Amino acid sequence: MRLNDDQLNELSARFQAELKKGLSAESNAAAAVKMLPTHVCSTPDGSEKGQFLALDLGGSKFKVLQVKVRECVGIKKGDVEMEEKIYPVPDELLTGRATELFDHVSESLKDFMHEKNISLEKKHPLAFTFSFPCDQSRLDQGTLLNWRCTVSNRSSSMVNDTVATMMTCGFDDSYCECVLCVFMCMGTGTNACYMEELRHIDLVEGDEGRMCVNTEWGSFGDDGALKDFLTEFDREVDAASSNPGKQIFEKMVSGMHLGELVRLVVLKMAKLGKLFDGRVSDALRTKGKITTADVAAMDENGLKNTKDVLDELDLNPSDDDCIAVQHVSTIVSFRSSNLVAAGLAAILTRIRQNRNMGALRITVGVDGTVYKTHPQYPKRLHKVVRRLLPECQVRFVLSESGSSKGAALVAAVAQRLTSLRRQPRISEQLQLVKARMRSGLDAGLRSKSSSTIKMLPSFVYLTPDGTERGKYLALDLGGTNFRALLVRFKKQTSRLYHKIYTIPLEIMQGTGEELFDHLAQCVCDFLDYMGLKNTRLPAGFTFSFPCEQSAIDTGTLVAWTKGFKATDSEGHDVVSMLREAIKRRNDIDLDIVALINDTVGTMMSCAHEDQRCEIGMIAGTGTNLCYMEELKNIEKIEQRMCINTEWGGLGDDGCLDDIITLYDTEVDQNSINQGKQRFEKMTSGMYLGEVVRQVLLDLTRRGLLFKGHVSETLKTPGIFETKYLSQIESDRLALLQVRSILQQLGLHGTCHDSIIVKHVCLVVSRRAAQLCGAGMAAVVDKIRENRGLDHLDIAVGVDGSLYKLHPHFSQVLKETVRVMAPQCDVTFQPSEEGSGKGAALIAAVARRKRDV
Repeated sequence: MRLNDDQLNELSARFQAELKKGLSAESNAAAAVKMLPTHVCSTPDGSEKGQFLALDLGGSKFKVLQVKVRECVGIKKGDVEMEEKIYPVPDELLTGRATELFDHVSESLKDFMHEKNISLEKKHPLAFTFSFPCDQSRLDQGTLLNWRCTVSNRSSSMVNDTVATMMTCGFDDSYCECVLCVFMCMGTGTNACYMEELRHIDLVEGDEGRMCVNTEWGSFGDDGALKDFLTEFDREVDAASSNPGKQIFEKMVSGMHLGELVRLVVLKMAKLGKLFDGRVSDALRTKGKITTADVAAMDENGLKNTKDVLDELDLNPSDDDCIAVQHVSTIVSFRSSNLVAAGLAAILTRIRQNRNMGALRITVGVDGTVYKTHPQYPKRLHKVVRRLLPECQVRFVLSESGSSKGAALVAAVAQRLTSLRRQPRISEQLQLVKARMRSGLDAGLRSKSSSTIKMLPSFVYLTPDGTERGKYLALDLGGTNFRALLVRFKKQTSRLYHKIYTIPLEIMQGTGEELFDHLAQCVCDFLDYMGLKNTRLPAGFTFSFPCEQSAIDTGTLVAWTKGFKATDSEGHDVVSMLREAIKRRNDIDLDIVALINDTVGTMMSCAHEDQRCEIGMIAGTGTNLCYMEELKNIEKIEQRMCINTEWGGLGDDGCLDDIITLYDTEVDQNSINQGKQRFEKMTSGMYLGEVVRQVLLDLTRRGLLFKGHVSETLKTPGIFETKYLSQIESDRLALLQVRSILQQLGLHGTCHDSIIVKHVCLVVSRRAAQLCGAGMAAVVDKIRENRGLDHLDIAVGVDGSLYKLHPHFSQVLKETVRVMAPQCDVTFQPSEEGSGKGAALIAAVARRKRDV
């Protein structure tokens, strides 16, 4: 049982190989060391707070605790108060059915809550320490792999005892990223966990950051890897156990087995006549008669305790017998600490190599009664670890509160992280954006205002009522594509037929006549395609650019946006321009009864499905919003109607200069409409990719990205399309795939570069969603106040690729509105059929109104 440093280094190397094997998806199934992901990705940072319940099931006793975590108390980052009660677990439950065991757990929890006056009516966050190997698919779900030691039920877990111990020590020491547990209690064993790089854990998606891995290292050697290190006594202990061939490493080092190993060695020596004059008592022949507590006692107080232990075994030892038995005890416990040191050295070496560090400073949290009560065990362990790893500065911290406090801290950290994901950080800047948006809305409604938010009347007075019938043509110009649609309404259903036509760049930026001739050609082609070329149909024209309307079927273009710059158009009636283009063809005839904005069309389309819908929003190539305004507030008109805000112009007067960054300024200066649509340039799909490119360009020039190499690709405006933000920010996309996207763009970087790029995309898109949320909050609060309501229940029709396709935009938008407009219950309803159906509906409503 004596192991020299060469043997310990060999053991450490074998264990390192087992770690890799357990982490790999290809070899995990055959690995003895399972390397179970815990889904714990963060240790405490001191901001955790709240009250938690904790359950701790790890052996023949079950513990219930109330844990109070307070923020920023005293000298430390935080403070934890605990109250606990221990409940025994009857033997019949340890070997009975799972339902019986967990019924006992729940009854114990109920009893504890009654005793501590904890409400049974409220929902409480709870942490469950379950000290058995589980395969966890998420933080609050785990499938039991096997029972260690004497328990034989089935169950599931939330927090492993080893992981919880790391959290406890991590609360007091930010360097704590590894935990070692060496236990003595019946039904427990030995284990270790540590923070592994996520990119190495094949069993979990994602490769950013770190995750705590529960090694379950007690099974090291189950595949024969320790065969040449096993003694006859280890084999005898294994053969007599309840799980032969399993937990080999644990049986060599854990508190449950050290006493038995000493007994077997002493028994053989007695049989050989080397102890007790060859006398073997019945007690010495009995399994379990020498405990690990006895081993600790013999190690602590020398011959006196050894004689007491042997007297209890009816052996009548001599002084030489006592010396020999004490020596055996020391060798067995020394081997245990050596083996544990070799395993720990493997883990620490892996951590150091993962981080590419020449030297490592780290804290190891430790729990377990062998470590706590055996007087020489900690000193031997520390000494050997430091001798095996001279390049590592290792500090050992004893877990004072055990795994129960750690379980509560896992729950507290999980609650903190969930809260951060769910709650947008509503800064003072966002509150200012909301206030400025509201001021802009009010100013835009005044007839003589020069507000940058135009608040254009749409002359849409009514939403659909379900009586719309017949065929309608819808024309939709909103970006780089033009859509022609035929919509048939029958009862409360509709059927659409459509065709999409591309608008070439030279047409977008040519003359107005060329643009509208191109649109007329597309309409002619569509009618021919549908077999309706000789039919005069009522048409609605969705024109997604700011227009000053004086009637439902007339509109003067105020300004081009979204990259359009056709000449001789601004200041002209776009309906007349389309009619003239159709007239020049002289082969089709249309009755254009309504000119609408795409945002208004989206609202009408969703209102056909949900009559609560009184707001329309676009979050795509551009961004805009419309809503139903009260008559009394519209100085420009004397009738009730939908107002097209054209909110993309917020900030054109400088009111957003304090939140506009140098990257936004670069994007604006390189645009075709400098100084215009500043809000849109911070929030819409047409510009977000370019904002990201400007950030990446700046970081590269500062040497923080791509090794400081500014490629020609990165200098190219427009190369980083907004669709790449959606792809890169996908939760399921690994860093290698992010690198692949960057390589397609000619940007060759490391995984670290990919992490930075992904973070930049996240920040830019999150800001866009929060700004839109702040604007939306201003609108819904205005509607609520217009109607004198304490609470508003309203629906928003939404269209646009950014809202529909980006993995996080919609959720951040909704959460921002929820937090910033708490008196409004806002439902977001995606427009499944776009603004085209809305255009047809407006045409139907306008025709109905005209006919009346």
